Amino acid sequence: MDFSINPDHQAIRDGVGAVVRSFGDEYWLARDEDGVFPREFHKAMADGGWLGLTMPEEYGGSGLGVTEAMIMMHEIASHGGGMAATSSVHINLFGPHPIVVYGTHEQKSRWVPRLISGQDQCCFGFTEPDAGLNTTAIKTFATKVDGGYIVRGQKVWTSTAQVANKIMLLTRTTKLEDAKKPTDGITIFYTDLDRSKIAVTKIPKMGRKAVDSNSIFIDDLFIPDSDRIGEEGKGFGYILHSLNPERVLIGIEAIGIGQDALRRAAKYGRERVVFGRPIGQNQGIQHPLAEKWMYLEAAQRMVEKAAWLYDNHLPCGAEANAGKFLGARAGFDACLQAVLTFGGMGYAKEYHVERLLREVTVTRIAPITEQLILSFIAEKVLDQPKSY
Repeated sequence: MDFSINPDHQAIRDGVGAVVRSFGDEYWLARDEDGVFPREFHKAMADGGWLGLTMPEEYGGSGLGVTEAMIMMHEIASHGGGMAATSSVHINLFGPHPIVVYGTHEQKSRWVPRLISGQDQCCFGFTEPDAGLNTTAIKTFATKVDGGYIVRGQKVWTSTAQVANKIMLLTRTTKLEDAKKPTDGITIFYTDLDRSKIAVTKIPKMGRKAVDSNSIFIDDLFIPDSDRIGEEGKGFGYILHSLNPERVLIGIEAIGIGQDALRRAAKYGRERVVFGRPIGQNQGIQHPLAEKWMYLEAAQRMVEKAAWLYDNHLPCGAEANAGKFLGARAGFDACLQAVLTFGGMGYAKEYHVERLLREVTVTRIAPITEQLILSFIAEKVLDQPKSY
């Protein structure tokens, strides 16, 4: 494998880094406290053309792959913004993938340039309270009517619904009990977020306060036929194309946050003097930090391998899931160790590591739990019987 620096990839790091570094710790601390969406950061990324990194060139994007998206998100995650920074933009990279792959030319022309420019912001209505990760059990239903569909149902953990004007919505168009197989009868729409028909309620949460999460209730929302993506009833297969890239991005974001926290802890270890010597001179401080560095580096190699496999059209499910698992664990452990290294001051907002710990925690939970990843690896890699 070639580990030399690719000039094109370095250009992405430099360009994204220039934007990210203009938003310092105090900006992200303020967003953590007031919960306001980081519009200035989102606009700066849009103005730089970064929101279209993976979008087709035909519609104004750069047409690049998961590897380049991974590099971009690693750079964003590494400079103090945590998941508030990454989540405000990464939804643009592969979230709209069903549009890019299955949308008509007319749909892509209508939707993609507005996503790239930042004129439109999209939220995703996939998860439901009673279904969780069992996507085939969703109950939100789209009833066919003349010229479109009437939708009723409920979603939960819908990110950015407070600020979005568009929603990508996963529905059933055939009830589960009437479908030939559980994955049949699921349909995807991309449509206006009509707040007269969609009630949005914010969920107070532990971290990533500036990127809102919500419960939404949909009551008689009309969606025209022109806003359906692909064929009716085939939507479950359409969302699978974006799952592995999503795992790669979450994994690298957790790693970037962990590396950020580790750098802060290492600096503190050099500068903090107790009993006449820097605390970093003590092996009790050194060794845990060194161990966390090794875990972060190892996890990053797995994520990079998954991205390379995906971009080369090779199977990458095991690697993408493993990268997400290892990245989230390594990032979380590094952030926790950073707090412990700072001691009492690690508990203070002034040093930012407590915020990074809260920000990174979600990567261990979403978009897929550690337990389901372990079950996937056991079944698909180690040929064990399915356990659920």
